[in-house]
Amino acid sequence: MAGSEGSAAFAEGVPCWTDAQLPDVEAGKRFYGELFGWTFEPFDKTEEPTGPGPYAGSVRAHLDGEPVAALVPKRDGRMPTVWTVYFATPDADDLADRIREAGGQVITAPVPVGPYGTMALAADPESAVFGLWEGGTLPGFGRRHGPGSFGWVELYARDTAVADSFYAGLFHDALFGPGTTRDFGRVLVTEAFPAEMPPHFLVHFGVDDCEALLGTVVRLGGRVQAPPFDTSYGRVAVVTDNQGASFALLQT
Repeated sequence: MAGSEGSAAFAEGVPCWTDAQLPDVEAGKRFYGELFGWTFEPFDKTEEPTGPGPYAGSVRAHLDGEPVAALVPKRDGRMPTVWTVYFATPDADDLADRIREAGGQVITAPVPVGPYGTMALAADPESAVFGLWEGGTLPGFGRRHGPGSFGWVELYARDTAVADSFYAGLFHDALFGPGTTRDFGRVLVTEAFPAEMPPHFLVHFGVDDCEALLGTVVRLGGRVQAPPFDTSYGRVAVVTDNQGASFALLQT
């Protein structure tokens, strides 16, 4: 995968940020630091009186000095260990209202994250969870579409007609507008998948060579869920980290 792309601003509906909810942030730093070459900075390093809000105790991951993701401590052990994708919006409150009107749910109402922005968590009509991000001093990814950074997010849906209607209604221009860079797709969950697998988003990170990195994933305590396979958007392997959060490696 050659090159990379950053952005100072994101149109509504563009995947602009991702974070992992982890039981042990320090263990996450060791895993992703070696796997992708990330360095880390605490979100707590702000002089704002409100602090970092829901990102308290979290770290921002950087690649070559540019923000690429966050690692967040789980507040409740009953919550899943998971990577979440966030879609950009200029107005999180307005988008939350439109999500409800379209048949989705707002799980966490918009809340400030210090000076960095405003976040919310929502679910589509099939209960696939995603985030909203209204950027402040952190518009979103400083680097994407290159090795070690966000490259794609795939929605696994059991009813693609419902998913298509929901997301096209919310994010039509981001999905179908002129000059759109596609980094959001969806796949039908068929009988080939485990019956217990719920609809969900799978975050993909760019790599130079899927096969070459699988050994590192395993050595660091992760595991391979699906060995490399070809898709319309690149060669993909699905893995979990050393704490059970699933993500994909994307070679284009």
